[in-house]
Amino acid sequence: MSFLQLFILSIVQGFAELLPVSSSAHVIMAEKLMGLDPTSPELTMLLVMLHTGTMFAVIVYFWTSWRATYFSSATALRSNVLLLAAATAMTGIVGFGLLKGITHIMRKDTPGFEIEHLFGNAQLMAAALAAAGILIIASSRLKARDGGTLSLVKAMVIGAVQGLCLPLRGFSRSGATISTGIAMGVPQRSAEEFSFALAVVLTPAVLLKEGWRFYQAMANGSLDHLQHGNSMLHLLGPSLLGMLLSFLAGLLALRWLSHWLERGRWHFFGGYCLLASLVVLYLG
Repeated sequence: MSFLQLFILSIVQGFAELLPVSSSAHVIMAEKLMGLDPTSPELTMLLVMLHTGTMFAVIVYFWTSWRATYFSSATALRSNVLLLAAATAMTGIVGFGLLKGITHIMRKDTPGFEIEHLFGNAQLMAAALAAAGILIIASSRLKARDGGTLSLVKAMVIGAVQGLCLPLRGFSRSGATISTGIAMGVPQRSAEEFSFALAVVLTPAVLLKEGWRFYQAMANGSLDHLQHGNSMLHLLGPSLLGMLLSFLAGLLALRWLSHWLERGRWHFFGGYCLLASLVVLYLG
């Protein structure tokens, strides 16, 4: 992989991961346009590092506001931990249930099928992008319906919606969760903070899963060309650089997202998702 390809993937991941436009769809299409295989273990490893960079960007960006709300008192901490735990549990139930169900069904017709095989399907990504765009636009029309706060039930609904995003590349996690919160009357800032707090809770599990897939690829000989120490260092160096670039891009993306939420421009992201779905469908 050239430096230019690494730079493009890092910037695309950094912006698209934190904006409600689906990083997976953008990164996969960018890889395809550059002639890279989005299902290869090497690119999986790079994506793990890029996700790590954006996770640190989220922590740095929201730390001050989280400290003022989530850690303001012992009572607030217990309440918010309960909300995050309930939402994450729902994500696990819905998300991993879907992953197992899809894998079980597909393996009947395609022995050896893995969920990663769907990641490059342009039709599925286009449909998921369109669904995310419609949800974002709809939520922007419903945001003034209720002035409520984030309750346990609402947190669980948001967690369930996040679970739907796990197997559906193109169905933006941040777009879906923030939109769901806004549609249920959660204040925009609270919906944004909760969505990205969920991301920080969920990301380590996703990183471990992808890291395990990379390890298995090495164990079964798929990465024999990387077994030598120099080859591994050759892979690690660009990955660390990519993590730094995605971190910086992520900080800029979060500033953009917050600005548009505050200015009532949330629906613009929905319009972009609809347009992007057509582009993905055409390029795919």
